[in-house]
Amino acid sequence: MVRLASNTESKNLTFVLQFLLLGFTDDPELQSLIFSLFLFIYLVTILGNLLIILVISFESPLHTPMYFFLSHLSFNDICCSTVTVIKMLVNIQANDQSITYTACLTQLFFALVFAYFENFLLAVMAYDRYVAICYPLMYNIIMKPNLCVLLSLFSVFISVIGALMHTLMVQRLSFCTNLEIPHFFCELVQVIKLSCSDTLIDHIMLFVATCVLGGVPLCGIIYSYYHIVSTVLRIASLEGKCKAFSTCGTHLTVVSLFYGAGSILSISSALSALPRKSAVASVMYSVFPQMINPFIYSLRNKDMKIAIRNLLSSIMSLE
Repeated sequence: MVRLASNTESKNLTFVLQFLLLGFTDDPELQSLIFSLFLFIYLVTILGNLLIILVISFESPLHTPMYFFLSHLSFNDICCSTVTVIKMLVNIQANDQSITYTACLTQLFFALVFAYFENFLLAVMAYDRYVAICYPLMYNIIMKPNLCVLLSLFSVFISVIGALMHTLMVQRLSFCTNLEIPHFFCELVQVIKLSCSDTLIDHIMLFVATCVLGGVPLCGIIYSYYHIVSTVLRIASLEGKCKAFSTCGTHLTVVSLFYGAGSILSISSALSALPRKSAVASVMYSVFPQMINPFIYSLRNKDMKIAIRNLLSSIMSLE
């Protein structure tokens, strides 16, 4: 249960069982439109990322470190969309904005885990491209299967620790009589804003976690691409340069989309006086990239397009 404290006398604590997720609007007609739109986005996200996972699993030419990490990214995108979108769809369908305290903390925890994990995955994928382009003769020696598994497990471990730390800090907070979250899921910053407790430590931890769990992977990506670009520019032939850039073009597009959407969310939250506008901006970060990623990797990647055609041909031949 969540502690509820009055603004004037924090010693008088009672207990409540739920928050209210206000979502995007209270208009019933727009609610139906939003339900249809997000259901479509969710289905496209699930089907697109499942296709990526199946293709990588069944096509042996794709059993390489790069596609190993890509399959993890697709799985993470499925989980991220499920955590943030499903509850909103259920609430709209049931015409009920409530979410229990336990469910809210659970949603907050897993949303943070998958957001942090995506940061680290993108950094690991950048490192993979760095080794492939800067040290091509050493690639198979460096990027061994054991190292790939360890990098993934380490990324999961750090992500869980970071998310658990935030969740435990939120659990110690007391909350005021206003339990309305102007968002479509239990987003950490919005939950902290509802508290009547001193949230200085929470904000410090949020800043530190953003710098460490978000900034360090981003610095790793920038460092990797700095050396990638430097190496490619030293290649004499134009064809060689194009081939080298094509191997990391899709990943760079996904990185730009992910961090660009995160920047839009941060700027919107800082400048907007209307809390619900940040909910709209968060769609660009927590929903849209997860839907677009499969299209980027399938349409801009020659190997993926060939593998998808081969898989579809195999399925049709069985029929």
